Amino acid sequence: MLILNKTAGVFFKPSRRKIYAFLGSFHFHPGKLFLHKLVLGIETSCDDTAAAVVDEAGNVLGEAIHSQTEVHLKTGGIIPPVAQQLHRENIQRVQEALSASEVSPSELSAIATTIKPGLALSLGVGLSFSLQLVDQFKKPFIPIHHMEAHALTIRLTNKVEFPFLVLLISGGHCLLALVRGVSDFLLLGKSLDIAPGDMLDKVARRLSLIKHPECSTMSGGKAIEHLAKQGNRLHFDFQPPMQRAKNCDFSFSGLQHVIDKMIMQKEKEEGIEQGQVLSSAADIAAAAQHTVACHIAKRTHRALLFCKQRGFLRQSNTVLVVSGGVASNLYIRKALEIVTSATQCTLLCPPPRLCTDNGVMIA
Repeated sequence: MLILNKTAGVFFKPSRRKIYAFLGSFHFHPGKLFLHKLVLGIETSCDDTAAAVVDEAGNVLGEAIHSQTEVHLKTGGIIPPVAQQLHRENIQRVQEALSASEVSPSELSAIATTIKPGLALSLGVGLSFSLQLVDQFKKPFIPIHHMEAHALTIRLTNKVEFPFLVLLISGGHCLLALVRGVSDFLLLGKSLDIAPGDMLDKVARRLSLIKHPECSTMSGGKAIEHLAKQGNRLHFDFQPPMQRAKNCDFSFSGLQHVIDKMIMQKEKEEGIEQGQVLSSAADIAAAAQHTVACHIAKRTHRALLFCKQRGFLRQSNTVLVVSGGVASNLYIRKALEIVTSATQCTLLCPPPRLCTDNGVMIA
């Protein structure tokens, strides 16, 4: 603990130039033999400070996570400098993961850390802390791509063979990719603007759902999903974006703008000011969620058909993996089940705790 505390005290000092020089000097050799491979994974790409120790068989030996959701709910969204400071205050979760695993830093085979994509200030906290550990204990360093980690997490819980299609949907990302191997990805489509989770969060804020008695402690996306169960999606007709676009990309900012205009119109009709909860909030939430689900399902259906026609995916035993925070939305997952049923495809999702950002997926 003393060693890690000393490390944490200086984790923010290396300059960006020194960090990149340090990264460039490291080489990880997967073929190197260890009696028992143990990897420490560290994740700080956005608003969760997470760490985990995992062995070569995929067993999670120790895990710890600190969520910033409650703080960011009060500020109306993630403020990067605030997220950075919270990561600095909670980077000691690494020690909790090590303690739970009963593994000492000297016993680790390597240290793996998210280096991209994500909030630069948040990423810097985890990266600087990791490099201090790597330097102190002379361990191999493995730089991890956050989205690739999400894509491969399913292989911890299910026997999924390559190739398979992955849909990653979260508050910061939205993409479709063909996973051909551990480090072999073909990007088929991505959001041209904002991510679906970000859009649902913004709609929830515009609806002032934090003031709704049932939703005051929920994140924006969770509040929309909860309230939508009480609403009628047919009361509002929001059209899915990009219906004529012959690709697998996504777009959500235009839809958000249309919904914002509708909310403004309903506020005038009900004679209330912005910041108060509309009587039609549940109907708007239901319609917004339904339109997002349709858009995601249609683009995913297109990607599945494309991959099968081109022979990129097997005609039988095809697998669609859906991960990321928005994958926990059961309404969106149901829309994707309709698509996979129609295309004779198996839909797989990691358990909810592994869908959101975590240290296990990095390790």
